Amino acid sequence: MARPRVIIIGGGFGGLAAGRRLKKTNADVVLFDRRNHHLFQPLLYQVATAGLSPSQIAVPIRNLFSRKTNVAVRMEEVIGLDLDANIVRTTRGEERYDYLVIAAGSTHSYFGHDDWSRHAIGLKSIEDALEIRRRFLASYEQAELEENTERQRALMTFVVIGGGPTGVELAGSLAEIATKSLPPDFRNIDTSKTRIVLVEAGERLLTAFDEDQSERARKDLVSMGVEVRLNTAAQTIDAKGVEVKSGEATERIDAGAVYWAAGVRAEDIAGSVGSETDRSGRIVVGQDLSVPGHPNVFAVGDIAKFVDEAGNETPGVAQGAIQMGKHAASIIAKEIESGKRSELAERPVFRYRDKGNMATIGRRRAVADFGWLKIAGLPAWLMWAFVHIAFLIGFRNKIVTMIEWIYMYITFGRGARLITGDGCERGDSGGTGNAEAGA
Repeated sequence: MARPRVIIIGGGFGGLAAGRRLKKTNADVVLFDRRNHHLFQPLLYQVATAGLSPSQIAVPIRNLFSRKTNVAVRMEEVIGLDLDANIVRTTRGEERYDYLVIAAGSTHSYFGHDDWSRHAIGLKSIEDALEIRRRFLASYEQAELEENTERQRALMTFVVIGGGPTGVELAGSLAEIATKSLPPDFRNIDTSKTRIVLVEAGERLLTAFDEDQSERARKDLVSMGVEVRLNTAAQTIDAKGVEVKSGEATERIDAGAVYWAAGVRAEDIAGSVGSETDRSGRIVVGQDLSVPGHPNVFAVGDIAKFVDEAGNETPGVAQGAIQMGKHAASIIAKEIESGKRSELAERPVFRYRDKGNMATIGRRRAVADFGWLKIAGLPAWLMWAFVHIAFLIGFRNKIVTMIEWIYMYITFGRGARLITGDGCERGDSGGTGNAEAGA
């Protein structure tokens, strides 16, 4: 009798957690991902701002399962699903499954303005991070050669749209590198006069935190020289900047680069499920994380919308994806072991355990909310660093990243300030170049 076959779509936090839980089951597990690496996304902004190299926050998925003989990794893109026939369609053909875990994650949402993506790059992949880094550093190279003062000022202006953790961390890091790391490198420009503008459509930053910590983050950014624009939304974005609106007033901001951190939506594969989705395209799942009408199919992580019996929604963060991946895989493992599928009412209900939120703003500046404990400043920054080192995958990555952070703290240096790809050409080309993973 053939062993049960479990397919996992996506090698992010949720998919990886599911694969690890199933590595000792009497089943054949196949993990599909269009990239060959697992990415530690919470530190991706540090690659974008030249603090870390891509190889320090990514690890080959195959390497993680190299000793797990029942887990196969396939670098293929899943392009469709037939849940009634238990079939996954990839770029190479059709694959049958007994159980399916959809953990494909999310991508950028431009709220109906997809044409903005060419000029305002988001931050979801290594390619995105390297392109952000390229546009940022290339703008200074152009400004160094620019004789027109007004144009020079525009090249040294950067707009970050979105006041969530990604936007706040990116804006703070850009301000820090501009004022601390780059000034000695240029002769004709003063990079400390860089203008960083953080645009947020809502009333405050970091809405997942309480108001006091949101205000602390805003003040920290302002003290670092970042212009924080609340209740302000982007109206148009083009190759040379952005037009924003606050109330009835509109303003044009010419910029060297515009970065997008304002919204996400589920990956397109969610639309193949044929089940209920929310406004962001996420699959609405049951209390056991299964897709309604398909008890052998689970959705976890950013691609899933789970609301518990009390009406609380699991946030789209790494800890949520990990817990969801483990829960779905545990149900699958138990049913494979027993040899029969449980009734939905018999399955354990998923319960999200909130381990807290953290966001870093800059050197010795961070906020952390653990419910029972809310801290800011240096203690929060040290805790943020410790937690992120602890959760990095791979001993080498932990050690190298720790050394790199110590070096940056002492010297303000950024060791990955390389412009790769299209060099000093305008960053509005939309291409990502051929940046090497270890650049």
